[in-house]
Amino acid sequence: MNQAANTSTESPGETTARIPDTRSGAPAARDIDATLSARLRELTTAQLHQSFDQQGSFLYLEDFLPREYTERLIDAVHAVTPAVNRNYLPGHKAGGSVSRHAIDKLAPFIADLYRSPALIGWLEAISGDKLQLSPADDPHAYALYFYTRPGDHIGWHYDTSYYEGRRYTLLLGVIDDSSCRLDYELHTRNDAVPDEPGSVQYPPGALVFFDGDKLRHRITPLGANEMRVSLTFEYVTNPNMRPWQRFISNMKDSIAYFGFGQVFRRKAGKNGSA
Repeated sequence: MNQAANTSTESPGETTARIPDTRSGAPAARDIDATLSARLRELTTAQLHQSFDQQGSFLYLEDFLPREYTERLIDAVHAVTPAVNRNYLPGHKAGGSVSRHAIDKLAPFIADLYRSPALIGWLEAISGDKLQLSPADDPHAYALYFYTRPGDHIGWHYDTSYYEGRRYTLLLGVIDDSSCRLDYELHTRNDAVPDEPGSVQYPPGALVFFDGDKLRHRITPLGANEMRVSLTFEYVTNPNMRPWQRFISNMKDSIAYFGFGQVFRRKAGKNGSA
């Protein structure tokens, strides 16, 4: 497994024409894209794509984000802390979550990072898929996950896609003053390859990228006097979702992550009602 990036002059693919940026923060977004482009040119993209394929659509890089961006994400954590929604599912998960809707108001840097054409183009080169942003009403498009109380964790699961296409998860380490680990099993959906267990404690600035339907994984329980916060980005290959799948996805998000008010009130407001 590639634990750290090598250097190369290879450039990632570009998607600027496909994902235009017309928001008022466009200059800041262009600065983000320029900084990420410089960082991504240091990576051996072709070699990392090969590793991603060999590991059953999974990649871990211990040192990915520029340090200044990790520091800005830490600032974002402090900005969104009042919006954390605590959740508890007996025997499966406990922790806190902040959805994209709160992030848009309190920490817009995260939204700009998520939409970076340079980042998306590089992820396309790694995955071999054409990636799209998650729809505007998907609270999981980008979200922060807080482990702040002893025992906070999430049990074994897949990041199941309710979309008609694939959904890719990008995890970024933000704060990790903890003993938590990301445990995972590769190749569980491929009968031709033996399952391969692994475990990483990804630090601030680290990256984990995988096909959500292929990686079985969990976060081990938080210890006393510890704290861990991670950021997730979700990209899709087809943004369409059938009504029944949408209902299941909304209920899961409401109960297990963001609360009914954040999920359904947001959707009601979008339709013109309170």
